[in-house]
Amino acid sequence: MSSAPHAGNVEVFKARTNKWFALLAWAVAAFGVVATVAAAGPGALGGAAPLLLIAFLGWLLFWMPSVVVHDAGVTLENPFRSIKVPWGALVHVDTRFALTLVTAEKSYASWAAPAPGIWGGRHARPEDLQGLPATTYGPGRSVRPGDLKTTDSGQAAMLVRARWHELVESGQLAAGEAAAPAATVTVRWVAIGAVVLLLAASYLAVTAG
Repeated sequence: MSSAPHAGNVEVFKARTNKWFALLAWAVAAFGVVATVAAAGPGALGGAAPLLLIAFLGWLLFWMPSVVVHDAGVTLENPFRSIKVPWGALVHVDTRFALTLVTAEKSYASWAAPAPGIWGGRHARPEDLQGLPATTYGPGRSVRPGDLKTTDSGQAAMLVRARWHELVESGQLAAGEAAAPAATVTVRWVAIGAVVLLLAASYLAVTAG
């Protein structure tokens, strides 16, 4: 998560499949540590950097990413960037490739909410197309596969669109308003540094072996 607190009425979306990938990565790393100790003793843990890298990437790429909907806007917690888009800067919510927040200046995609692809709508049921926020529907009330309730991008988009619609309807936000403040992007330098160090340590551990 971002180091800045998210004030007021917070909803957090995390893809369920991403959590399973994270648990799998941690299980692989844990098994590797146990196997290493069993085969060569605790002294062999000095070369366990590749296992630490797997565990850290499990957290960084799968467990940590999220879409945070709060009173001030939407925050995309991506592996190497935290992106806060104020409601006033939001122009459009797209789900073609992933949940994407479109502003007047730039678009920002969420790592935590990928779209299912062109085949994602093959198994859609009629109820999956009902009760979506009005801005979800295209011409003829068409719905993209990425907007379906059963997809990661669709579930996250519903949270964003529902809160956005609520703010417009209550008069707290003017429809179509996309003025300042702009989106705020914070680079996760600590995460980048950790990956670089673990990659370097893993290379040394492998070549030394």
